Amino acid sequence: MLSRRMLSKEEEAEIGEEKEVRREDQEKINRFSRLHLREKGLEESLKTKEKEKEDLEEISGELELADEDEKVPYKIGDSFFQLPVSEVQELLSASVDRIDSEVTAAEEQLGTLREEMQELKTALYGRFGRSINLEA
Repeated sequence: MLSRRMLSKEEEAEIGEEKEVRREDQEKINRFSRLHLREKGLEESLKTKEKEKEDLEEISGELELADEDEKVPYKIGDSFFQLPVSEVQELLSASVDRIDSEVTAAEEQLGTLREEMQELKTALYGRFGRSINLEA
């Protein structure tokens, strides 16, 4: 047997009262959706950059064990070049610094996106209550 939960008067009123979706509301919903997609893309990008940074730091650590006079292969574009260990370490360090700045910029973007999303959520939940679901 199914058991039914009794709804409070507020819940009944909320369910019974359908609000018209105005153009302004639809624009907010669409904006939230676009921001949500961009947020997911930035999160994926951050994961990729963090993994790339870990890999570069691991390679740098391994190069510390190499002989200074030794030449090691370093990929630039689609080609590999034999470069001295010290030069490769400098290039790796520059790559790590570049990734750090990209991560910082992406995190700032994420913060801005999330603030705007929270403002939209507040406005939309204020207007539609529980009849709208913005949780993904």
